[in-house]
Amino acid sequence: MTLERIRSAYGWLLEAIVIVLMVALAVEVSVGIVFRAIGMALSWYDEIAVILLAWLTFYGSALAALKRAHIGFPGLVNSLSPRWRLPLTIGAKALVVAFLALLGWIGYSVLDVLATDYLISLPEVSVAWTQSVIPISCALFIVAELLNLPAMVRAARGYGEPGASDLAERLH
Repeated sequence: MTLERIRSAYGWLLEAIVIVLMVALAVEVSVGIVFRAIGMALSWYDEIAVILLAWLTFYGSALAALKRAHIGFPGLVNSLSPRWRLPLTIGAKALVVAFLALLGWIGYSVLDVLATDYLISLPEVSVAWTQSVIPISCALFIVAELLNLPAMVRAARGYGEPGASDLAERLH
């Protein structure tokens, strides 16, 4: 299986997760509004909506990373000489992966502390389970960054893909 096919399948998986979370959030909020309107407000509505929104944000960020949709400065990198583009691109990716690894590790470490805490409105649901989104999404984000690395290296070398320099376009 080629890297592009793996990247595409991974993107499909992340999109499916994000769609499921969006639908769940929309349904949950709609149900909450209906019940509130008929005078039978659900005690768990707000807390679950906040958790679903957080999950959607974290998993959506991994999807955005895969699609290279986060804020970046490709013009700045492309304006550098080819000699500096590659080391800066690899250095930037290394910093992002290191930060996400640290965040994921700390997020995972905190789960033990939260193991005895439960949601207020749904005492059978562990806070650790709701916060597991942090280490899981960090791992997903790292995979997305690593899947994008070959294309980013090609671009830094001036061989097309994201933000390729004018020089690369003239060479082809």
